[in-house]
Amino acid sequence: MREFTETRDAETADEIWLVEHPPVYTLGRNGDPAHILASTDIPVVESDRGGQVTYHGPGQLVAYILFDLNRLGIGVRSLVTGLENAVIATLSQYGIKAEARRDAPGVYVSAKKIASLGLRIRKGCSYHGLSLNVDMDLSPFAAINPCGYAGLEVTRLADLGVEAKTMEVAVALVGAVIREFSYKGCE
Repeated sequence: MREFTETRDAETADEIWLVEHPPVYTLGRNGDPAHILASTDIPVVESDRGGQVTYHGPGQLVAYILFDLNRLGIGVRSLVTGLENAVIATLSQYGIKAEARRDAPGVYVSAKKIASLGLRIRKGCSYHGLSLNVDMDLSPFAAINPCGYAGLEVTRLADLGVEAKTMEVAVALVGAVIREFSYKGCE
């Protein structure tokens, strides 16, 4: 992502990279290690994204958002709001009512976090992105204060009655992102 962002120019097409990670905790560049509450076998990787600590693992959709904000004519707040809206629209397709909170970026269902955002902006372009809990083991979240919030509960689509594969949800999410940012086409 960093190399892509460093080497891109005004003509480089925006991209969305979709992945599932093996179990890993990531700590944002200004993250406080005190939010890691217990030692586990899961590695902790320092990341250059914003935000505190989170967990990534199989069954979680991670979307890396590689957008030229200058070309889109938006700022960081509009990017965050747009990504939150895209997740909310995706969840709505599964009959789930979700919301964003101004005081804590991400998307919530009944006060439980289902999607997290962590971005980096370099040369007017974004990288890193968002994670959406589809059908993952949530127990590793117990060893951290998710996103730096003590006692924050997390949820997943599977707990909300949605049986879907991660990449199936990815198709819906990419469509929602394309609509949210008015793309005519995206690589």
